[in-house]
Amino acid sequence: MNSAKRNREILAALEALYPDAGPELHFSNPYETLVATMLSAQSTDVQVNKVTPAVFRDFPTLEKMAEATPEILYPYVASCGFKSKATNIVQAARDIMARFGGQVPGTLEELTSLRGVGRKTANVVLANAFGVPAMAVDTHVFRVSNRLGLAEAGTVEKTEQQLMQVIPKKLWNRAHHWLIFHGRRVCKARNPACASCTLLPLCAHPQV
Repeated sequence: MNSAKRNREILAALEALYPDAGPELHFSNPYETLVATMLSAQSTDVQVNKVTPAVFRDFPTLEKMAEATPEILYPYVASCGFKSKATNIVQAARDIMARFGGQVPGTLEELTSLRGVGRKTANVVLANAFGVPAMAVDTHVFRVSNRLGLAEAGTVEKTEQQLMQVIPKKLWNRAHHWLIFHGRRVCKARNPACASCTLLPLCAHPQV
């Protein structure tokens, strides 16, 4: 089987497994999408979803967040990691108020110019807040795509570039969630369930 055909079969199998895959973070607008995604770095969606209701209640807008300080915000988000997250979120809100008229920007270049916003976070915001085709590569996407053989890359950025080449652009946003769901449920970092994985016959690097 040639690689293009195998890649198509992998994507079809993932879609069949996770037809309703979507964001597991809770947000309702671009501002909330940005904050929740920034908090999710090196944390879990479950933990982020526990803290964001209070964050969005007490800091409901970018303007309110920009008026806060890291010291005020940190107790709300401490369970999601380092104090630098609170610093980055407050500074990003201030930057958006000052440079983008109080509106979360809608391009990769603008988003990554914000403090604490890397390519993965920017791509998540583009895909989920603005519906822009983007390939966000987190730890799950990186691991699963390289194990399956959709990518053969040693870095997140190279993985992103390769996935954008082999996955049709119209599927980028959905494929991102398919790979995340598969990574969380089957193709785990430790002890992946290869024996029960329906993609095993297509997998380039099974962990068995």
